[in-house]
Amino acid sequence: MQNNHPFRRYPTIPIEGYSRSAVGGRSAIVSQLRLLCQNRKRTVIVAECYPGVDQDELRELFAPLEPAEVIHSDGLALPPAEIDILIHRDLTDDPVFGILTARRLDEFFPAKNLEAARRRIDALKTGIVLVYGVGASLVCRGDILAVADITRWEIQLRYRQGLSNWRTARTDLSKNEKYKRGYFAEWRWADRIKDELLPQMDLYLDMTTKHAPAMVFGRAYRAALEQVSQQPFSMVPYFDPGVWGGDWMKNHFDLPENGSNYAWSFGGVPEENSLLLDFGGQLVQTPALNLVHTCPRPLLGERVHGRFGAEFPIRFDMLDTMNGQNLSLQVHPLTEYIQQHFHMPYTQDESYYLLDTQGDDPCVYLGVKTGTDPQAMVQALKDAQDGIASFPAENFVNRIPVKKHDHVLIPAGTVHCSGADTMVLEISATPYIFTFKLWDWGRLDLDGRPRPIHIRHGAANIQWDRNTEWVKENIVNRITRIYEDERGAVERTGLHEREFLDTFRITTSRELPIRRNGSVHMMNLVEGGRAVLTSESGHFPPFELHYAETCIIPEAAGPYTICSADGDKIIAVIACVRN
Repeated sequence: MQNNHPFRRYPTIPIEGYSRSAVGGRSAIVSQLRLLCQNRKRTVIVAECYPGVDQDELRELFAPLEPAEVIHSDGLALPPAEIDILIHRDLTDDPVFGILTARRLDEFFPAKNLEAARRRIDALKTGIVLVYGVGASLVCRGDILAVADITRWEIQLRYRQGLSNWRTARTDLSKNEKYKRGYFAEWRWADRIKDELLPQMDLYLDMTTKHAPAMVFGRAYRAALEQVSQQPFSMVPYFDPGVWGGDWMKNHFDLPENGSNYAWSFGGVPEENSLLLDFGGQLVQTPALNLVHTCPRPLLGERVHGRFGAEFPIRFDMLDTMNGQNLSLQVHPLTEYIQQHFHMPYTQDESYYLLDTQGDDPCVYLGVKTGTDPQAMVQALKDAQDGIASFPAENFVNRIPVKKHDHVLIPAGTVHCSGADTMVLEISATPYIFTFKLWDWGRLDLDGRPRPIHIRHGAANIQWDRNTEWVKENIVNRITRIYEDERGAVERTGLHEREFLDTFRITTSRELPIRRNGSVHMMNLVEGGRAVLTSESGHFPPFELHYAETCIIPEAAGPYTICSADGDKIIAVIACVRN
């Protein structure tokens, strides 16, 4: 049944009422721009670029307009070496972790440079002026304001292909260092200025796919986000290899051969994933984070928005070790630790839901064994890191057998990792970059380098009282039956009392209403071919979800039911923010 309804790698979202509001390709975009410029004596076009947008391609896009004056805003910023100095404290000397910057983009643009650019614009009385680049909107608003955008996953791919960070003298950074600079610095100030522009922009330019730009009018783009915030939707997942990865996703999702494996699937991470908006057949890809920042109240619900602001607090991803290896042994920071050291408001509590297992003895490593001497374990980890001896994980960490549909809770401070031959749906809070690796089983990464280990951070957060008895009593299959009748059953499967998320498992072969609690829902279909979500009030059209796919049901979508599309048993897992 699951093979008859394949996993959809590029889910689209049809947008109602704006079928003629988007165009794709260079010639169609130029035609629309010519229409916008006609009957004007002088037209100032401002194109604010997200860092990572190919600005050469963007300038070529505008070239047929034959602008009389071109101002590249990047050249108005401080020299790269000065910017590096200004953000060094945020980036820190740690190879992985930094501090989320509070800086704004305008801090890098001297006022005298912006004023000089404005004088150049004022001097031109006829023709077209093009102002483009990062910080272009700091020069002026212009007559036509465009936002040139790109997804974060595409930026990461370009980093791996050689793209440097914006305005840095450090052009020899590794892909991980580039990502770190983006995550902690560039994307933060770029998001702040983009958030100001989306409500007022005239045009949105999708520059994610090289040599295939798309453009949508600002009014239509904003209407599209408003529509999406009222109905169930899926984001575009992406998949990445890893040294421990397996082959379950490759086989189940028909992924392209990559010469190794796939370790991760990210399909429920609005900060990283994208939306494919369909305007009458013209697709526009846009970061899902734009939806979170533009429509937080209908998306999240008033209660959740009041607590988290314009931030999506739930994250679903997948970890594939089928015919692979153990994940790295790791621990996440306690709330006070992540607040004090990284200025993050909350930490990464999480859980493992077992989508599948194989073999005779699949397991997760979870918590410390009763009687563990903290000093002895930390010293053994240091010895392993120094190459003195391999870390004897099973002497210190509980090895918990698992099977399909088990749910293991992992509040921050709990030592953990999934073992080989498991397929995990990871459900967590969203500060996903703060993982302190303790031991990586003596292996190298795919690039042949050792993976960073964080014993100092990790040792400061391990909760030594989470021993064998505590683990079995508190965080393994803590399942409570909430409701059951002839239509199906609802079970509460977590999370732990220290965690702000609740998770529920829905089982039915018919139709079952889903209660709302004032929170956005994130759902994955963990068994069965197809589920259909239906609005009880007709607020949104029926939405179909296939096996292992993830979707978001905004709070504004209202009450809904879930049913099996084919009469087989379906099981769905839902996460929400608890009351």
